[in-house]
Amino acid sequence: MAYPLKKDVINEIVKIICEKIDAGEYGDNVQSEELLSFEIAKNKSEGIQKIREANDEEYRSYITNLLDSMLNEDGDYVTKNGEAVFISSKEKAQIIEQVFGNYRGFGLIGPLLMDEEVTELMINGPDNLFIEKKGKVIRLDTRFCEDTDCEEEERIKRGEVQLRRIIHRIADRCNREVNEANPIVDARLGKEYNGSRVNIVLKPIAMHGDTVTIRKFSKKPMSIERLIELGSITNEIASKLKMLVAAKYNIFISGGTGSGKTTFLNALSNFIPSDERIITIEDSAELQITAIDNLVSLETKQANSEGKGAITIKDLIKSSLRMRPERIVVGECRGEEALDMLQAMNTGHDGSLSTGHANSAKDMLTRLETMVLQGASGLPLDAVRRQIGSALDIIIHLSRMRDHSRKVVEITEVLGYEGGEIKLNTLYKFEEDKDTTTVEKVSGSLNRTQNPMHNTDKLRLAGIFQDI
Repeated sequence: MAYPLKKDVINEIVKIICEKIDAGEYGDNVQSEELLSFEIAKNKSEGIQKIREANDEEYRSYITNLLDSMLNEDGDYVTKNGEAVFISSKEKAQIIEQVFGNYRGFGLIGPLLMDEEVTELMINGPDNLFIEKKGKVIRLDTRFCEDTDCEEEERIKRGEVQLRRIIHRIADRCNREVNEANPIVDARLGKEYNGSRVNIVLKPIAMHGDTVTIRKFSKKPMSIERLIELGSITNEIASKLKMLVAAKYNIFISGGTGSGKTTFLNALSNFIPSDERIITIEDSAELQITAIDNLVSLETKQANSEGKGAITIKDLIKSSLRMRPERIVVGECRGEEALDMLQAMNTGHDGSLSTGHANSAKDMLTRLETMVLQGASGLPLDAVRRQIGSALDIIIHLSRMRDHSRKVVEITEVLGYEGGEIKLNTLYKFEEDKDTTTVEKVSGSLNRTQNPMHNTDKLRLAGIFQDI
């Protein structure tokens, strides 16, 4: 971004270039209005059509030509106040991308989507933009409309129009429809944006203006090695988890919002042997499993404008059972599909993986009970608990710490159903180091408890005789 003193100048240049594009001007070849004949107007109209049909590279060249026509021989731009301001090559590139984004891309948010350090983008109306960078949420000193030639109310309206235009562009790219009749949309962007997850809520459902939340994903799939480097787990824990995955333990990953469940699931999935057939099922395809050749990725589908054609996770789990899966990986269980997932784990699909929202491993069991009952309210609670206790082997709980780091804080064994409740056996628990931890920085380790692991049969059947 430009340094603050040039912010207004760059906004002025961007606005003028956009006005030139809307007027169909060509930079150095602009004709004065007095000399514009019918024939020239006709050729100009044809030229505008060609520009609209131009590929992205040609369109950027067109914008560059317009920008160059506004600068003098020294590379200075003369402002409306008569001040000559030098525009560097970096600032020229910024202006070109910003204008390009207004017409072909995602406008103001385009550069943010390309910034590898930004992990989440939050837009709360046209004047409130926030990003998450290195685990911290930062408010940006920018707005969708920075015009100074109008009243504040008019400026906000212009910003709302620009934001809505970008929202429709995002929805179109994702093959989704968003409007007053369908004001809430979940989608994901294409490969050029690494499949980033998008949530859109329009005004007046979002009371303070259209809201867009984009969870970005890295170009490189998250690996266990990267998690070790970030301090989420240790080499020792990674080797233990690898054994559990190889031995086909059914593993459920729990955690709060933003704790890194999907990221961890993705890393864990890459421990699956490469010769197995895997079916992944997600609301929005986020998993990046690279080591499996025999991989089928399924994604839900929202209903159309008539309320028909929806394909749910529940539907996909049922369908996946007919695809000869050796393991099923469900991105997240949120509702009634939990029953189908548990039944799959109980009917020969050992080694399946999934995630869910919860505040602890024990709380995850309660959440699963609630989810199962959403789809089968007639089932006795006793039967539900038996199903959960039989299906799950291991729960890994993640947490986002006060210093914004994400860590594995608990690894728990599910022992089964006994005495009216599901028995848990905590194997590893995160403990802070009282001598080195501070309010700003959490320091500690995931320590082995004194509790021995009981369900070792799968390890032994897999030829693994080490202790977890």
